[in-house]
Amino acid sequence: MNRSKSFKDLIVWQKAHRFVLKVYKFTSRFPKEEKYGLTSQFRAAAISIAANIAEAFAKRTKPEKIRLMNIAQGSLEECRYYIVLSNDLDYGTDKELDELAEESSKLLISYIKAIEASKF
Repeated sequence: MNRSKSFKDLIVWQKAHRFVLKVYKFTSRFPKEEKYGLTSQFRAAAISIAANIAEAFAKRTKPEKIRLMNIAQGSLEECRYYIVLSNDLDYGTDKELDELAEESSKLLISYIKAIEASKF
């Protein structure tokens, strides 16, 4: 496994961070009454993806790293539901958001497999 100096060097984190930024932009168009509802939930779940990847980077054991990456996966799936809900509520759709979610999901799976296969 390539040794990165910072979580910011991880492609999986970079993609997750782009997803967070896109979620913020997307939800900024939601109705004001959603400020403490869907907007808040969506943003928190998106942040959780990148934050758990960053936290996993600093952990020393495989089980700790994998547990946090699994939490990131769960948060990503939560966001995928919010994307569906946003569409169903006619708050809009965003193709780039869908694509970033898919790319992030694939990278998380790959990263977990790499951790599992590593000898550290």
